[in-house]
Amino acid sequence: MNLYHCMIELRQECRALAFAKAVDGWMGHLQAQGLITGWRLMRRKFGLASGNHPDFLLEIEVPGMAALDNAFLVLATAEDDESARRYDQMHQMIAQVEVGLYRPYPDQTQRERIALI
Repeated sequence: MNLYHCMIELRQECRALAFAKAVDGWMGHLQAQGLITGWRLMRRKFGLASGNHPDFLLEIEVPGMAALDNAFLVLATAEDDESARRYDQMHQMIAQVEVGLYRPYPDQTQRERIALI
């Protein structure tokens, strides 16, 4: 499993609950298509954070790099209006986003390599 990690700051005029509903619509759509295996949206608690930690954290689960690549390919070539509407509804609320790709560590491959030494 890999986590596509998105740190999100909303546009000033956008409401948090409306954003959460839009994320639920978009992520649910992706999950129903089998493009992602899971997701969760979290909000900073009591405004506590250090450095560059924006208001929202979205974690999207994909089984591996091939699945992530396939998801991007499907979304880039999608022509259905429902996908575009759901994506635009969520994306128009975002002022800034920073992303990263994470994996559990140490992973099984690393453990096997260590066991052979």
